[in-house]
Amino acid sequence: MAATGLLAHCLRDRLETIGELVSDIRGILSYGAYVPRRRLQRSAIHAANKWFAPALGAMAKGERAIANWDEDAITMGVEASRDCLDGYDRASLSGVTLASVSHSFADRLNAGIIKEALDLSDTIAADDRGGSLRAGTSALLSALQGSGSAHLIAAADLRKARAASDAEMLQGDASAAVLVGNGDDVIARLVASHSVTVDFVDHYREAGEEYDYAWEPRWIREIGHGGILTGAIRDCIDRSGLDAASIEHAIIPLTARGAAASVAKKSGLSPDALVDPLGATIGDCGTAHPLLMLTQTLDAAQPGEHVLVAGFGQGADVMIFQITAAINSVRRGRLEKQLARGIQDSNYMRFLAHRGVLDIEKGMRAELDEKQPSTSLYRNRKAVFALVGARCTKTGTVQFPASDIGVNPNDHSIGTQEPYPLAERSARVLSYTADSLAFSLDPACYYGTIDFEGGGRIAVEFAEVSAEDVDVGSQMRMVFRIKAYDSLRHFRKYFWKATPISQGDA
Repeated sequence: MAATGLLAHCLRDRLETIGELVSDIRGILSYGAYVPRRRLQRSAIHAANKWFAPALGAMAKGERAIANWDEDAITMGVEASRDCLDGYDRASLSGVTLASVSHSFADRLNAGIIKEALDLSDTIAADDRGGSLRAGTSALLSALQGSGSAHLIAAADLRKARAASDAEMLQGDASAAVLVGNGDDVIARLVASHSVTVDFVDHYREAGEEYDYAWEPRWIREIGHGGILTGAIRDCIDRSGLDAASIEHAIIPLTARGAAASVAKKSGLSPDALVDPLGATIGDCGTAHPLLMLTQTLDAAQPGEHVLVAGFGQGADVMIFQITAAINSVRRGRLEKQLARGIQDSNYMRFLAHRGVLDIEKGMRAELDEKQPSTSLYRNRKAVFALVGARCTKTGTVQFPASDIGVNPNDHSIGTQEPYPLAERSARVLSYTADSLAFSLDPACYYGTIDFEGGGRIAVEFAEVSAEDVDVGSQMRMVFRIKAYDSLRHFRKYFWKATPISQGDA
């Protein structure tokens, strides 16, 4: 009996130790993606510029994702983060990072705006990452090497390119988000990682400048991709102890034709392992691109398989993950959902105007002073950034904005309101107007009154709509967008808009 009791005690200790080890596993918990709805046809870019740059015809196939006028790295980061955090307790997050080389503010915490839009705790840590196109993978690697509660990494880019340039053809706008943490619900655990830093200037942009300057492509391929990136991949594989040919998924975020295949071959990776670089359908999305390809891979990967993720920019980051059985419990098809909602767009002039490359005459109706007092923005930040209203605990009446006095016509109770977030609730159009007189960079300007599921009514602008998209009773969802831009003081004002629930949002 004593021996049996001792054996049981040892077994119990062993199981507890295994449980502690499982809970200490750090890896990916969830992921999300956002791709703007419009897809500019590259043939339209070529058609407009072939009088000057006929060589663009070699790149005129496919399409690239383009953000609307009221989107930027922050708003796209918010959308990818919302997708990533769907079903997760946001109160468990300890940090949020935004990686981008097109941050909206040079001296304001961009990740702090995302934190506010997601209605996260004020005690959360937040930071911006930039400086190179591997800022997304560097931020992911830092979070994986950390400890503690879950950390959200969002990567987003909306880069400007000169008209008739190769970059205008090849780039795309998108964002991706990855949630990192510990526990037995980790869907991909880190097996090995390796980073190198080399001041290899394949392209650059001086502070304050709008456009990148790129160097000679062949030199970039031979020295940058074939030397620095390939060497980092080989070293990471050596650290992992794996056979390169046995890795099932290889994410090499190079959209130029044949570039990823060349790196894979030199690294010993199987050509069948190469993940679609999305160049034909979305374009090169900068810091977001490795993480966007990672969401695509996690949508398809199976337990036990290995995923290699590389990031390139003044050096390289390489990570190898192993997919766990927990992958079967997460929602798949996130990038597929974003691709399904795309609509073809051939309006090249509108794209230039939205990008600020074409200086169009906006007219007197655009000459409003959009000054935003910082005092009122701070006091009302929960309403402005997170769309938090109030619900009366006595009558159940929902109102926006919140106030100390209830709006129920039969009971104006005082001090009975509790915070009531509205951003994640669907709504229906009660009434709307298509205004062709009011200034809009994407006319006509649609706005109206919407009723939220569960109560609450507000008047808001609509986003991504046309006459065929919206009607009384149409189901809508809220999106975080730029409300207006103060051109005198160079300040972006953000708020929530309503957009129709499309096939990709269902």
